[in-house]
Amino acid sequence: MATGDKVVGDEPEAQDQRGEDARLEALDERIKSLREREEQRKAPDAGAQSDENYRLGNRVLTELIAGIGGGAFFGWVIDRFAGTKPWGLLVVMALGTIVAFRNIIRISTRRPD
Repeated sequence: MATGDKVVGDEPEAQDQRGEDARLEALDERIKSLREREEQRKAPDAGAQSDENYRLGNRVLTELIAGIGGGAFFGWVIDRFAGTKPWGLLVVMALGTIVAFRNIIRISTRRPD
């Protein structure tokens, strides 16, 4: 080779490899950041919102049990003292159930603060 001759392909190939390496590293960084964001998004939210939902569910269950149970108890007491066996129990338990469902509907349609 003479002194002014260049070997074709040496320099551009080296530049292409450096360019590819930089692009691959940038792509790896973007993928890592997207994976981290996705993991944070998927992470269970154990904050105030889940606690509030848990309390709301317990309140609905309590309303239902108390309405039916309270109605049955007061109906039984009325039947016991008035001698109207089974009608007092059935009527007051039905009223307790209606009141329980009315309260549940009122709780579920309430707007968040």
